[in-house]
Amino acid sequence: MEYQEREIKLYIQNLEALADRLRLSGGELIQPRVLEKNFRLDTADQALQQSGRLLRLREDYHVRVTFKENARNEGGIISRTEIEFTADNLEAVQKLFESLGYQVVVGYEKYRRTYQLGDVKVMLDELPFGDFVEIEASNNILIEGMTQMLGLNMSRAINTNYLGLWAIVKKNIGLGVRDLTFKNLENVEITPADLEVEPADV
Repeated sequence: MEYQEREIKLYIQNLEALADRLRLSGGELIQPRVLEKNFRLDTADQALQQSGRLLRLREDYHVRVTFKENARNEGGIISRTEIEFTADNLEAVQKLFESLGYQVVVGYEKYRRTYQLGDVKVMLDELPFGDFVEIEASNNILIEGMTQMLGLNMSRAINTNYLGLWAIVKKNIGLGVRDLTFKNLENVEITPADLEVEPADV
């Protein structure tokens, strides 16, 4: 089994135009739009984050447990070790990790739909602070080719995850809330400058 993830993440100004481009290019919608609830777990002293590791619980159509480490940036494409499996009950999994000394330190929400084009997956993500695309494949050449086919600027790849962007936003606009939820940002305007990103679709 392959435990390696390769992906590029880009900020998008017009997500629906990108969705149209995907469909016209032959992309198959393999996961309709769904609300994801994500929870990052860590020890009280943030040992996982300090060592560049991530332990996450996710609930959408399923419950998934994900562990990531050894992230490397290869020209805007992030490569890292990823171990992921599904579970039956979010509460039971959370209780298990709490018994092992891990607790939820931050939660975040997003809407995601996933397209498949050949051996490439393209995820369209709507977060409370903006829209993004993630392109994932087994090698960098496939990712680069799909990025170019969709007319996106690879030089504007984002070198952190959504929680990294959340930390940037909170620092830049002085937000004091813990979780990245649609309710928490309901009346907050977030600009690309607040995120320290540039749109890849212009």
